[in-house]
Amino acid sequence: MTPVGTEPELADRILGGWLGRIAGNMLGKPVEQGDLWTRDRIDQYLRQAAALPLTDYLPEPVSEDDGLRLRPEWRQCVRGRIHGSCRDDDVDYAILGLDLLETHGFGFSTEQVGDLWLLRLPYLQTFTAERAAYRNLANGLKPPLTATYDNPYQEWIGALIRADIYGWTCPGVPRRAASLARRDAVLSHTGNGVYGAMFAAGLIAAAFTAPTVRHAVDQALAVIPASSRLARTVRRVVSLHGTRMSWEDTLTTVAEETARLGWIHTVPNAAVLTAGLLYGDGDFTRTIALTVRGGLDTDSNGATAGSVAGVLTGAQAIPDQWTEPLEDTVRSAVFGFDGARISELAERTVRLAEAGTEASAAG
Repeated sequence: MTPVGTEPELADRILGGWLGRIAGNMLGKPVEQGDLWTRDRIDQYLRQAAALPLTDYLPEPVSEDDGLRLRPEWRQCVRGRIHGSCRDDDVDYAILGLDLLETHGFGFSTEQVGDLWLLRLPYLQTFTAERAAYRNLANGLKPPLTATYDNPYQEWIGALIRADIYGWTCPGVPRRAASLARRDAVLSHTGNGVYGAMFAAGLIAAAFTAPTVRHAVDQALAVIPASSRLARTVRRVVSLHGTRMSWEDTLTTVAEETARLGWIHTVPNAAVLTAGLLYGDGDFTRTIALTVRGGLDTDSNGATAGSVAGVLTGAQAIPDQWTEPLEDTVRSAVFGFDGARISELAERTVRLAEAGTEASAAG
């Protein structure tokens, strides 16, 4: 295990992860409908508003027609209108994961994840695989049946967006982070849905110590099955990037190869995420801008890209236009957490990371 550095550095990296996740989520939220807001459509919107290259939150819509096509939350998510973060499941699950680890420790069970959902998370604030699993829990089913019974969304992106907390609390130890993420993910997902969570957790954990984004991606690939569709697709993006193919052409190529999977499936979204990270090359703004411009599940991909980039750079290096509008405040549907301070959530995460590191060293 490579040491992460001093406690202040760890704290800055973890705060960077939280801020990056929330900022990336807010950036992508207005255009979160991948079948409507394609990559070309997003760039057309930005050109009309003279906002390319994208260096800030999305601008207000130029036309009433575009305003009607954006998600209704856009009024709280575009530049000049943001006062604290909007509520979103991509942030709710990071908060829920924090509560899970504080309540049950790193030895938590999948059943305890489900119990906490029922206790803390409103049913109507869950979607796709999570809602199916929640319904199964309420009907008395136990894992792994909660993931497989009447659930057509088992390989969608939901488990991946729940994985950040395991990366933040296992700095520099991607395999341990992936193991924790897997224990959470199997409540609602199977196959590539689970591998997506493991990949994201490993990627974030690796970002604490990896010298470059490419090294972090390589370490994350090492924690998922090499023959999986997810691993093969991520390696494809890495390979195309290595040939110096443009970001646009890389995404076009991979989109053609994953077209049948749909815009909320884990695999094509992992391709957009990986491309955003590699072509962003460690620059926070470029990373989340490219990831969101890549389309598909824009708020989820923006959130994960922001988390990785925020850990890589640390909070102090994130440009002010992303952090100041958040006003250190997060809205959440998780019972007991609405209005929480982002800085406090990060401090609590640091304590868990330090406790986890000590326990790992002792073991």
